Amino acid sequence: RAAEWQLEQPAWSGRMRVTARGSVAFIKLEDKTTGELFAQAPVEQFPGIAVESVTDSSRYFVIRVEDGNGRRAFIGVGFVDRGDAFDFNVALQDHFKWVKQQSELAKQAENPEQGPKLDLSFKEGQTIKLNIANMKKKEGASGTTRARPMAPAGLSLLPPPPGGKLPSGERPSSLSNPTQLPRTPITDSLLSWPQPTAAPSATTSDVWGDFATASG
Repeated sequence: RAAEWQLEQPAWSGRMRVTARGSVAFIKLEDKTTGELFAQAPVEQFPGIAVESVTDSSRYFVIRVEDGNGRRAFIGVGFVDRGDAFDFNVALQDHFKWVKQQSELAKQAENPEQGPKLDLSFKEGQTIKLNIANMKKKEGASGTTRARPMAPAGLSLLPPPPGGKLPSGERPSSLSNPTQLPRTPITDSLLSWPQPTAAPSATTSDVWGDFATASG
């Protein structure tokens, strides 16, 4: 419990730095002015016995310091600001998370067949959508055109529609030398189609008859 410590009169005050060499993290207590090392605590595992948090505060911890000659001591440390205590925790967590990832990668490199296999098979009901370029036909693109039926010997004449009227003032021109068409069922129907006859022209007296008897 941090409440049992003499928090008003700490035995030492300075700055803390967290460094790493390989998989081991080092908590270094240094003089805030000169940077002289006061004590350091190597941490090989977190959470672990090298760093423990107290039960009554999130700003105080117990760390195990070593002098390099095999001597160890447990001391209590605390932070004035709660944010600094949070950063201290995060720094240790990030380091050992990286150590774990490196260990897993090393194991996979030694035994690649034991690593997780990537399953690319389709699950039940799963679909996939492919967008393939230049596969969609554009509107109006030239496709297969259906040839029009041709008459025998290349003749493509069609009879005029029944009941068709000619424009006023125009008369059908007759062929001076009719072309002899080969005798086929189609040409027979063309030749036997009734041709329109010209209406008899009215005489001058018929046209002006009503006006001839008018007085004045």
